[in-house]
Amino acid sequence: MDLGEVEQLREDLGEFVAEVFSSIRRKDQRGWGDCYLRGLMLDGRRKSIQPMAERLPDGNMQALQQFVSQSPWDHVPVLRAVASKVCEAIVPEAWVVDDTSFPKAGNQSAGAAPQWCGALGKKSLCQVGVSLHAVTDSASVPLSWRLFLPQEWADLTDERRVRAGVPVGVGHREKWRLALDAVDEVLGWGLAGRVVVADAGYGQMHAFRAGLVERGLDYVVAVRSDTSAHPGDAAPTTPERVGRMGAPRLPRYREPARSLKDLVMAAGRPRLRRCTWRQGSKGAMTGRFMVMQVRPAGVAAKKTAMEQAGGRALWDGVLPAETLIAQWPPHEDEPTDYWLTSLPADTALRHLVRMAKIRWRIEHDYREMKHGLGLDHFEGRTWRGWHHHITLVTAAHAFLTLRRLDPKAQAPA
Repeated sequence: MDLGEVEQLREDLGEFVAEVFSSIRRKDQRGWGDCYLRGLMLDGRRKSIQPMAERLPDGNMQALQQFVSQSPWDHVPVLRAVASKVCEAIVPEAWVVDDTSFPKAGNQSAGAAPQWCGALGKKSLCQVGVSLHAVTDSASVPLSWRLFLPQEWADLTDERRVRAGVPVGVGHREKWRLALDAVDEVLGWGLAGRVVVADAGYGQMHAFRAGLVERGLDYVVAVRSDTSAHPGDAAPTTPERVGRMGAPRLPRYREPARSLKDLVMAAGRPRLRRCTWRQGSKGAMTGRFMVMQVRPAGVAAKKTAMEQAGGRALWDGVLPAETLIAQWPPHEDEPTDYWLTSLPADTALRHLVRMAKIRWRIEHDYREMKHGLGLDHFEGRTWRGWHHHITLVTAAHAFLTLRRLDPKAQAPA
């Protein structure tokens, strides 16, 4: 937007800021929040503090710097207010877990370390944020964020932690655990739980799927083709005791587990069903899919099953069943995509596929927030500054999303 278009939104934006920033008691700080959001929405190549302050008539670099990087306002109530307002408007069909990277030039920014950087498509120095999004086919907005701290940031004596203001109680925590933390947070806000959707980086973790089940949430998550499993109808048997004094043998499956790819290919193309799950910009989205019950195997699956049974001695050897969805295009020699879900295998195929594919929507979030709202333009180094900037970008994105969905709003051309 140009300056004139942003000025046309001043009244509506002021009402939005008053509502979602109500937890910030000082009026002048709420004013700088309003100013920062206008800076994010205003046209400009860089959305860091200095260039935004220079573009805005009421911009003040020192005041904005203070507000974002140093002021101790709590970002969590702001995110909660944004989440509640957005979920009331869009009524999300799913919660999508994902993460995104923030390339950095130095390693002094909180959490910056050499790691896989999706933005660059290679391992590089960057920060990584784990996000949870409320999603429908027509809209999506982030609900919660977590800054990932690599193992090298876990040392509490590291001077970088002190300079970056990383809280003492915060250390290295795997991304899938951060995702569950975000889920717990939004459930604690009173938001109704939704089907959780995630890529294989999360779906491959058995503990992540089990954690969602423990929270009473269904999921549809991508997994790798080499994930091991037994067929859904497989049942364990108990081997006979060796000798009269031998210890009882544990139940086990007669056949070794196989990869999901092998199970799908053994079932063959006749099991495939054609499905159209939504209308895309270029027409109907259609593909061929197979749905079957499987029993994921492996050390983690057995450990979880034993724990749920109350211990090794009480476990009957049965691995819980999950529903497998596999996509196998006609021109491919083997399936191309796999998902595991806690939803029953007799769930309508269109619904299963829509949930599996609904992650496409958050690419709009990332594209708008990065290219339009400067999500990855923050040049500060502190833990507090990162969370403040991410929260302000999320608020700006939510404001624009709500405006697009409001038939009464006259969006700028």
